[in-house]
Amino acid sequence: MRGKKIFMVLAVLAVCFAAFAGGSADSGSDTYKIGFIGPLTGDNANYGIRCSNAARLAIDEINANGGVNGHQLVLIAEDSQGTVERAIAAYEKLAYSDNVCAIIGPVFTSPALAVGQRCCEDGIVMITPSATHKDVTAAGEYIFRTVPSDALQSEVAAHYFYEVLGYRNIATIYAMNDYSQGLAQGLVDYFTPLGGNVVDEQTFMVGDRDFRTQLTAIRSLDPQPDAVYMPDYTVEMAQILEQRAQLGIDLPFLSSDGFSDPEIYNLAGDYTNGVIYVGPAQAQTSEKYSNFLANYAAAYNEDTPDSFSTNSYDATYIIAEAIERAGSADRAAIRDEVAATKDFEGANGTINFAPNGDLVASQGVYEVVDQTPVYLGAFQVQDGHIVKVD
Repeated sequence: MRGKKIFMVLAVLAVCFAAFAGGSADSGSDTYKIGFIGPLTGDNANYGIRCSNAARLAIDEINANGGVNGHQLVLIAEDSQGTVERAIAAYEKLAYSDNVCAIIGPVFTSPALAVGQRCCEDGIVMITPSATHKDVTAAGEYIFRTVPSDALQSEVAAHYFYEVLGYRNIATIYAMNDYSQGLAQGLVDYFTPLGGNVVDEQTFMVGDRDFRTQLTAIRSLDPQPDAVYMPDYTVEMAQILEQRAQLGIDLPFLSSDGFSDPEIYNLAGDYTNGVIYVGPAQAQTSEKYSNFLANYAAAYNEDTPDSFSTNSYDATYIIAEAIERAGSADRAAIRDEVAATKDFEGANGTINFAPNGDLVASQGVYEVVDQTPVYLGAFQVQDGHIVKVD
């Protein structure tokens, strides 16, 4: 009798281990579970909501066409609130309770750095649509992104500011988080070797609402810088721009891919004119991109999904195709198939991954006219100089 009980316990453990190791769909399941981690509440929920909406749209389209290998896809979206602690809690639920076979996100850099480590430890592929810090993919071979890295963004930004705009002295204002600090440091790393100077660095804590002290310090610089670079998130940038106007600062303001969120025009539309920012290159007009825009608008009553949501949409299709090629929910096999992705035709155009999981891409440059971002083109740095590639 005792031997029978031991056998039963071992059998249960074997089943649990097989389910954990293999992902979410096996011979006894009719679904593949894919996780999503991003801020769905809080100040920056707009980023996470758009990305999760885009992932859900892709899954709805795939399921309507028969699913993957006869299985339906299920998206389980968890709210990180933009914090590391909540992102880790979300990851543990998805990985151990929901038993997902892949993860889209996290949306922000600090959560992505933390969750990326756990994904590599547990062997779950992760594709982030928006975490740009250069170290995100350094976590290991299970981490990919459909957004250009900060290293690429910083290199293009520095060369564009120096070579095209002719700026030599730039002040920065940024948040004390991995995203903002990474881009601010990236500007230093690429701008100063060209002969430029970062003449002042003003910082603030995440959640701050009053930036008058930092802006007044910049206004007091003598001589004045050529421009101010603010690589931040939407809520902070909106308040910085409004308070800049209140203080009568008429210096040009520069920004990063965080400015590509259309919510900035709802929050600070009276103050966005003239901002130049570097972000993802504009998706080329294609049937897939046009269909994405139309279907997103129809599903969510929103005409302008941001570039990160397009990245999330493509990431979902890449994972779905990887599952199909893998033929199962085996996490390691799915990771290998994601890595083998070549010339994937997504809404954002042709997608390839570098060996380290980074997106092979150009960077777009935009100038805001009133409340409309005008595309100035896609750029790369070739042989040490900025080159317009489209």
